[in-house]
Amino acid sequence: MPVTESAQPNTVDAESAVRLETVSVVVPTYRERENVVQLVEAVERVRETRLPNLDLWIMDDKSNDGSAEAVAAMGRGWVHFIEREGTRGLSAAVLDGLNASAGDLCVVMDADLSHDPGYIPAMLDALDAGADFVVASRYVRGGSTDAGWGVFRWLNSRVATLLSRPLASLRDPMSGFFALRRSTLERGAEFNPIGYKIGLELIVKTGSRVVAEIPIHFADRTRGTSKLSLREQLRFIEHLRRLYIFRFLSRAPRPDR
Repeated sequence: MPVTESAQPNTVDAESAVRLETVSVVVPTYRERENVVQLVEAVERVRETRLPNLDLWIMDDKSNDGSAEAVAAMGRGWVHFIEREGTRGLSAAVLDGLNASAGDLCVVMDADLSHDPGYIPAMLDALDAGADFVVASRYVRGGSTDAGWGVFRWLNSRVATLLSRPLASLRDPMSGFFALRRSTLERGAEFNPIGYKIGLELIVKTGSRVVAEIPIHFADRTRGTSKLSLREQLRFIEHLRRLYIFRFLSRAPRPDR
């Protein structure tokens, strides 16, 4: 049986009931001072209308750029700004945030405002509909990206998708915007991601079999600079190599269903 079975969740009305489960949103950051206040405000709008028990975990790799002070000045008790010690890296920051938080439902998203928090309720509804793991996708029907995407960026994304396909039958395995239940996270083991993408690691090592993709619009960042580099792309290849070994060669016990 494949590790995942893509499932398209039913759409839900925007006015559906307020969700009472605890929700932890984890955002890794590094030098995102220009975006962090607007990010908190965008998440707050979702918290006020649909997710009153949401908390936000900003996992910062010692940016020293004023991000911590900007968030502190907002005075939002439900926002936790954590300055991480040790090795920097997006994947490690996400894992630290998932482990530090305690929400029944976990969401991971980027800090550069490319991901709209307004999609979070629909992602959580897809978990209710039976998904183990939910990916906010640029490439399923209804998904889109800003018109400014160049050929190289599109080609890079498509090649990475093809390389990832044996691990997970997804249209957008490179998405950094995803959701899962804490119970799903807790059945995972041997996490050791490197680089800037951790979604595949979580899908494979939690034994998630039903993975839903919901369509989103992916916006280009307008402030700050991208952290993607050739070095990070090469680290992604190494990450895939590790996952192939784990998935197809390792005799480690798989998580119980």
